Amino acid sequence: MSGAQEFPPLFEASPELLARAGQIKLLVSDVDGVLTDGHIYMAGNGEAFKAFNIMDGFGIKALAEAGIAFAVITGRQSEIVAKRMQELGVRWVFQGQGDKLSAFATLKTQLRVGDEQIAHVGDDLPDLPLIRRVGLGVAVANAYPELKAHAHYVTRRAGGQGAVREVCDLLLAGHGQLDTLLNRYRHA
Repeated sequence: MSGAQEFPPLFEASPELLARAGQIKLLVSDVDGVLTDGHIYMAGNGEAFKAFNIMDGFGIKALAEAGIAFAVITGRQSEIVAKRMQELGVRWVFQGQGDKLSAFATLKTQLRVGDEQIAHVGDDLPDLPLIRRVGLGVAVANAYPELKAHAHYVTRRAGGQGAVREVCDLLLAGHGQLDTLLNRYRHA
């Protein structure tokens, strides 16, 4: 199409990174700072508010269609998170997890997956043990530097700004299913 605007690639992926992504059967995500921008808004009555990126939600649903499970493990407890994950059809939601490795072990058992078949996306030090353990460790663009140093991939987008969608697209590409998704809408 002449005059079409050129967009940068959705992500930068080496053959090694795509091979890692192709092995993933489960994406585990932190919430605050990853699915949200890390801000928590408090009303005078103590009610908390969080903003989720709609593009991340689409990516999570696309993963489910491709047979890749999605789970959250977060240190905080929030009805907002429970409601959003329910809207997205996410079955595995672990909140109030001071020790994320315990929830991680439960997920591995329930889903019968090994470390190399799991990707984890995080933003801060509580995510470091998982980032170091999984087959594909991902840090969001605005993650704590130590987390970035141990990640296999650092997103172009910040947490709450489509970073999880970027990871979803990477996993779909690794499984050879991203073009199928894109073409569904290109040719609609």
